[in-house]
Amino acid sequence: MAMVCLSDFEAYAKKYLPKIAWDYFAAGADDCTTRDENILAYKRIRFRPRMLRDVSVMDIRTKILGSEISFPVGIAPTGFHQLAWPDGEKSTARAARAMNTCYIASTYSTCTLEEISAAAPGGLRWFQLYIHRNRAASQQLVRRAEASGFQGLVLTVDLPYAGKRRDDVRNGFRLPPHMKVKNLERAFEVCKMSPLDPSVTWNDIYWLRSLTCLPIIIKGILTREDAELAVGHGVQGIIVSNHGGRQLDEGPATIDALVEVVEAVRGRVEVYVDGGIRKGSDVLKALALGAKCVFIGRPALWGLAYKGEEGLQDVLRILQDEFRLSMALAG
Repeated sequence: MAMVCLSDFEAYAKKYLPKIAWDYFAAGADDCTTRDENILAYKRIRFRPRMLRDVSVMDIRTKILGSEISFPVGIAPTGFHQLAWPDGEKSTARAARAMNTCYIASTYSTCTLEEISAAAPGGLRWFQLYIHRNRAASQQLVRRAEASGFQGLVLTVDLPYAGKRRDDVRNGFRLPPHMKVKNLERAFEVCKMSPLDPSVTWNDIYWLRSLTCLPIIIKGILTREDAELAVGHGVQGIIVSNHGGRQLDEGPATIDALVEVVEAVRGRVEVYVDGGIRKGSDVLKALALGAKCVFIGRPALWGLAYKGEEGLQDVLRILQDEFRLSMALAG
C-alpha cells in the first residue's frame, strides 16, 4: 500500500501493533473528548489565500532557541518506543537527525539517554523531565542529559497524577517483561507506586534552574495566566499542550489555547504547540496563529510501527512536502 498521508500510517499501526500497545498509544482520558477535539479544531480553521505572490522559491527552515531545523516540525516526547519498534528511541533519534529536526526524548524511554545520544551524534535533542518524589533521581537525570549533549530541558507540568485512560485500565497495561524504563531503572521501580511528585509548584522552576545551564521549556501550558507565570519564572520556551488529551478531559484543544498563550507571551519567549497535527496545512495554521514550531506525538509512533527509522522519516517527509505545498498555495 502506498503511504500517502499520515492517516495511512495510523491505519497500518492499528492493524499490525499488538492491541495493548495500540490502545496505549491511542488512549485519551475519560471520553477522549479533548484527544479528538485536538484534531477537529484544526478542521474548523480556514485560510485566506493570497494570489500572484511569486512562490517559485520557498525557504521552510526555522530556528528554535537558536538551532536551525529543516522545517518547523519536531518530535514530541512520548514513552515506550520499543512498543512500536525494536530499536525504540534510537530509531527515533536517527530519523530526527536524518531529517534535521528536533527530537524531545521522554523520561519514560525504553532506551537510556546515553544510548539515544550515541545513536545519532550531532542531532538536535531536548530532554523531557518529570519532577519525581525522589528529587535526587530527577537531579541525576538532568546531569545525565547535560553530559549526553542534550541541548534543552522540557519540563512537563500537566501530570501531577496520571489521567484515567480507560483502555489501559481494562487491559491492565504494563510493559512487557523484556522492556524497561531505562532512565529510571536504578532509581525506583516505575509501576509499583506513582513516582511523580504532585506537590510541584512554580517555585520548583528555580530549583531546576539551579541544577542546569540548559534552556528550560515548559510543556503543558493552556492559559494566558500560566503563560505569564512561565515568562515571569524565566523559562525560555512554552509548549502549548494537553498531553494529547491523555490528562484532563474536556479542556481546550491546543490550537485554540495557542492564541491566548501567544497573546500573553508577547514575543518574550518562543511558543510551540503539539496535539492534533495530521497534515502540513495544520503546521501552517499553527504558525499563522503564532507558534514557532509544532511537535508531533502519535504520528511519530505510527511511522516507527511501519518501518522504524525509515517509516518515521517517511512521516516527516510527507509533512514537510505538505507544508511546503500549503505555503505555496496560500501565497
